[in-house]
Amino acid sequence: MSSRRTSRQQSSGVPRISDDQIIQLVSKLRQLLPELRHSRRSDKVSASKVLQETCNYIRSLHREVEDLSDRLSELLSTIDADSPEAAIIRSLLM
Repeated sequence: MSSRRTSRQQSSGVPRISDDQIIQLVSKLRQLLPELRHSRRSDKVSASKVLQETCNYIRSLHREVEDLSDRLSELLSTIDADSPEAAIIRSLLM
């Protein structure tokens, strides 16, 4: 690590995160990503790649949530608000 990074963090009062902690966190992120989860442990993937894939995955999850929200809105607009189906949907949303 650069001494500039260390001195900047020490002067700001923010606790320094260790290299081992960074490695562990990147490893945990890698395990959460479908694109990287199934690769062999021996395959080296850079932290940069893991972070980029994490950003891509979060973006895709946001798009999926938006799509599902739109579909739910369409579904709710086509059914009677007092119907059993509407009651089921409301209970699932709680």
